Amino acid sequence: MNHLASEHRYESMQYNRCGRSGLKLPAISLGLWHNFGSVDNYENCKSILLNAFDSGITHFDLANNYGPEPGTAEENFGKVLHHHLRSYRDEMIVSTKAGYYMWKGPYGEWGSKKYLVASLDQSLKRMGIEYVDIFYHHRPDPNTPLEETMGALDLMVRQGKALYVGLSNYSAEQTRQASQILKQLGTPCLIHQPRYSMFDRWVEDGLLDVLEEEGVGCIAFSPLAQGLLTDRYLKNIPEDSRMARGEFLKKENLSEERFNIIRKLNDFAKGRGQSLAQMALSWLLKDARITSVLIGASSVMQLQNNLDCLDNVVFAPDELQQIEMILKGG
Repeated sequence: MNHLASEHRYESMQYNRCGRSGLKLPAISLGLWHNFGSVDNYENCKSILLNAFDSGITHFDLANNYGPEPGTAEENFGKVLHHHLRSYRDEMIVSTKAGYYMWKGPYGEWGSKKYLVASLDQSLKRMGIEYVDIFYHHRPDPNTPLEETMGALDLMVRQGKALYVGLSNYSAEQTRQASQILKQLGTPCLIHQPRYSMFDRWVEDGLLDVLEEEGVGCIAFSPLAQGLLTDRYLKNIPEDSRMARGEFLKKENLSEERFNIIRKLNDFAKGRGQSLAQMALSWLLKDARITSVLIGASSVMQLQNNLDCLDNVVFAPDELQQIEMILKGG
C-alpha cells in the first residue's frame, strides 16, 4: 500500500545547495549503515524510513556492503520504496557506494572499472530502481590508477545509472586530484562523504578547503562519533552498545579524560536547551561548507530527537570558544 506522505514534510527541514551544483540536500540525511539489514526488524526499518520522509528527509544513503548481511540494507530499502514510496521517487535522493569487500576474487572490492560497474548493477537490482541519484567511490584504491576509477564513475553517469558522483574517505590531495580528473571528463564531483565530528576533525586540516575551492559539497558521517556524543556513555558502557559488542567502537576510545569531556559537553548542551547529540549535530551544521549531516537511527523516537537539532543551529562566538576549551580538556 502506497504511503500517503505528510503534506507538511517540507516545512521544518532546511535544504542546502551541494557545492556549486544545482542540487539541494536536506541538512539532515538518513544513513542505512546500521539497523536496516536482514538481521533487523523490517517493520521498524519501514517505520523509520517513512517517518524520515514525512519529516523532510529526502536523502537516503546506502552502500553495497550495508547490512548485515552485505546487500540487505539495499534490499530492505528497495522493498519499502517499492511498496510504500514508489510514487515519491522523484522527490528522493538515493545514494549508494562501492569500494569495500563484497564478493570473492580479484573483482570484489577496491576501485577497478570491473568492480564498480558490476557493483552498481547489483545495487540497482537489489533496490529495484533504474538509477541512483549519487554513486560514490567508497574508499581510495592504492593499486588502481585514479583515472580508471574516475573514468568508471563518469561512465555510470553517461550510461544513465547515476545522476551524480561522489567520493568517500579520500584525503584532501586525493580529492583534489580526483575532482580535477572528473571535471576534465565532464562529470564534476558532486559531494565528498568524510567522517567528521567534534571528536574526529581531520577534515579541518585541508579537506574542507579543497572542497570549497573545487565547488564540492560535503556530507559528514559518524557525526556522533559512533554514539560517544550522546547521553549513552555519560555514566558507563551500556550492555547493548556498539562499544560493549566491540563493533566499530573500542573501549580504549573511552578514557577517563574522554568521559569528563563528554559530561562537560552534555552540561553545556543542556544550557543551550539541547541534548548532547542535538548539539553535536548542530555544531557540524554551523559551517556553511557542510551540506548535510548523515545520521543513523534505530527507532523513530531517536530519529525525531536528532531532527530537533535543527531548532537551534546558531552558536554565539563565545559558545564556540567554550566548546573548544572543553574539547581540549579545559
